[in-house]
Amino acid sequence: MRSLKRVLAAGAIAVPLVIGCAGLASAQEGLDANFGAGQFVANQNGAGAASANSVLNSDGVQHTDFWIWSDDTGVSGAFTGSGATWQNG
Repeated sequence: MRSLKRVLAAGAIAVPLVIGCAGLASAQEGLDANFGAGQFVANQNGAGAASANSVLNSDGVQHTDFWIWSDDTGVSGAFTGSGATWQNG
């Protein structure tokens, strides 16, 4: 569970960084950067997965992250997505 929290924390930290780079993309025609991280676990306590990714290119910026966990008490999870595009020219 601690690792899941780390993935979520990394996603929360990545969002401001990606949005802060939006100004760079408008000045750089060939700019393309991305980041992705994921983790899964399945053991006697339950099963879960988490992922975070960010993309920055000449069309815009995007970030998504999610987590899902299943155990004896049920299934829970969350998803966050954001993005922005800009006009070139």
